[in-house]
Amino acid sequence: MNTIDTFRGAELHGRPAVRRGFVDRIVFVLGSIARQVGRMLERRRSRLALLEMTDEQLKDIGVSRCDAHREGIRPFWE
Repeated sequence: MNTIDTFRGAELHGRPAVRRGFVDRIVFVLGSIARQVGRMLERRRSRLALLEMTDEQLKDIGVSRCDAHREGIRPFWE
């Protein structure tokens, strides 16, 4: 079977063979972006939680108030 027959076979099943790779790449890129945004939002939630902790809670995890403030005010993309 040559290459042209392979493409025709895929098209007979209702999906264009050449575009499938393109769609797969788009799905992969969108998934990567969604995961990255999710990580950034989780990072921001964690930093905000540090700002809300009491001095006793910070002492329990070994973080000073100054370090918690410094981390808490960082932008979510860092």
